[in-house]
Amino acid sequence: MNYGSKYLSLEFIQVPPTIGKIPKGLIVTLHGWGANAEDLASLAPFLNLPDYQFLFPNAPFPHPYSPIGRAWYDLSAENMYEGLAESRQLLIDWLLSLESSTGVPLSRTVLSGFSQGGAMTLDVGSKLPFAGLVVMSGYLHPGAVPDATSTTTTSPPVLIMHGRYDQVVPLRAALKAKETLELLEIAVQYYEFDMGHEIQLPMLELIRNFVINTQVTTE
Repeated sequence: MNYGSKYLSLEFIQVPPTIGKIPKGLIVTLHGWGANAEDLASLAPFLNLPDYQFLFPNAPFPHPYSPIGRAWYDLSAENMYEGLAESRQLLIDWLLSLESSTGVPLSRTVLSGFSQGGAMTLDVGSKLPFAGLVVMSGYLHPGAVPDATSTTTTSPPVLIMHGRYDQVVPLRAALKAKETLELLEIAVQYYEFDMGHEIQLPMLELIRNFVINTQVTTE
């Protein structure tokens, strides 16, 4: 597998708003390692945000063990993070193109992700002016967020949710992300659930409230 291959764009699934023609905002959700856009697209109706447009991109790289799975980068011990730089740039370029195609600026866009997609959310989300970031069962890439001496613009608020019994991404990864962001004086909402590496319905209600509240603060 070649994680250094060049890709021109990202394929994605979009779910338009069911109320009104112009979306109030965008919600972009990044899938985890070995999943694909379809895995998360089915969650859109459960968020009960009919005036928002949802976008679910596929990661650019094929998964080594699943014919339909995708990967943002390699997670094998010998090639850890290979492909991350390419995926990061592809994702940034694609996200920057969304305003011209949807009419919605990044300031009214919430970037979210699960697992490896959550790590990509924290990484890319620290570099662009989003309304908010949602991280489900995610973690921080090394050096992904600016240090305390950075003079970059204010980072968006972050919602972190994680399972106490997650055996794929341990709970300590969420705690580290929370502590790192708080040291940077970034607003963080943090929730733990009695679950493993998964998404449960109570999380979707938290996401809905978070999206609505970030929209209010940006109006």
